[in-house]
Amino acid sequence: MNDTISAISTAYGEGGIGIVRMSGSRSYEILSDIFDNIDKVENRKLTYGHIRDPRDGRTVDEVLVAYMKAPHTYTGEDVVEINCHGSMVALRKILDITLKEGASLAEKGEFTKRAFLNGKIDLSQAEAVIDLIKASSSSGYDVALSQLDGSFGKNISEIRQKLVDILVDITVNIDYPDEDIEEIVYENLRENIFKIKEDIDYLISTSDTGRILKDGIKIAIIGKPNVGKSSLMNRLLMENRAIVTDIPGTTRDVIQENMMIRNIPVILIDTAGIRETDDKIEKIGIEKSKETFNDADLILFLLNSGDAITDEDYSIMNRVANKNVLVLLNKSDMDRKIETDRIKEILGDKTFLDTSMETGQGVEELKDIIEKMVYKGNLKQDNSLIVTNVRHLNLLRDASAFLEDSLKSIESNQPLEFIEIDVKNTYDDLGAILGEEVGDDILNEVFSRFCLGK
Repeated sequence: MNDTISAISTAYGEGGIGIVRMSGSRSYEILSDIFDNIDKVENRKLTYGHIRDPRDGRTVDEVLVAYMKAPHTYTGEDVVEINCHGSMVALRKILDITLKEGASLAEKGEFTKRAFLNGKIDLSQAEAVIDLIKASSSSGYDVALSQLDGSFGKNISEIRQKLVDILVDITVNIDYPDEDIEEIVYENLRENIFKIKEDIDYLISTSDTGRILKDGIKIAIIGKPNVGKSSLMNRLLMENRAIVTDIPGTTRDVIQENMMIRNIPVILIDTAGIRETDDKIEKIGIEKSKETFNDADLILFLLNSGDAITDEDYSIMNRVANKNVLVLLNKSDMDRKIETDRIKEILGDKTFLDTSMETGQGVEELKDIIEKMVYKGNLKQDNSLIVTNVRHLNLLRDASAFLEDSLKSIESNQPLEFIEIDVKNTYDDLGAILGEEVGDDILNEVFSRFCLGK
């Protein structure tokens, strides 16, 4: 990290403003070689001037320059940001000049990596940065932003401190058994470890919500032909995306659309009506529809309220009985003929909702159900304590498993040394979330997901 790095920090393409960023001990020196108003530059203030090519003195662009002196910067190093016109020509020319003057081209995520290595942020905060950049919804953005301020890392640190207290007591009792110290009571030890495991398990329980807020919830609309699947999709999208006719087999393929429901990213999938058919093309669409059952987070199973249950309905119900299913009894404005008791016999205790795609009945209630499902009924959930990162989730699961082993050791009155190992492993796993003692392979994998200039 002794070299000075440089990169274009704004998105590629045309824009009003573009930024070339440098970080490292030579940032100011390089700037002084290429900026014509260097004498006016002050720490943390914008300075107007021109970037000139030192080789021929030609003006490259009219700019505003910001110089930020270490250590109070994003990376903890001297940082220079050159705000120029948003032409890729201007940006590339300025970047090229900084490289010729001795800077190295930054790798993906190297600015944030330096912030981590210089102790400005922990690894969980670094990962929140990329989540913030790639956020596809305001809810996902809010979660990333709350974790960027260090709240998640602070929570993990607090749990680790509780483990330290336990480890100190265990170590003292192991190393100084003959000293006049308070002997560990296994019941108290069990209680303390159990409480910590509860804290970790709570974080694990938020992972489904976190994944959905980050990547979106997959919702598949299924049912036999002509029950209102495409009409429901059009209602939710508020546009005529899917073709609606009274001809069975109109939808022959899987139609997928991205949308927002109550600020939750949704991947909405309209499937071909499932039935027996001799049409080869329709058969392919039906098989693809069946494949969506396994991938969906939620299945909206539409039935016609005005019809008796058919063999096709039974076939679908048997296929999705063990899935997360919401039953929509569509065309509820008609005389009800469908037998809900028979549906419950197969699907069990599922949620039923009366709907009418003709009038829009039940659509808002459907959105309410989806929102409550995502947040598990807790719409006031603390965003900073929602797990969105797979790496964090795996480490938390490992930590919970180690604590479970320690509890078993306590129940069977195993020596303290056995319990100490499991508690220490838990401590290390939680430390890995923060980036303590992680290998270069982990760091490289994390920062490879970043864009250049960040």
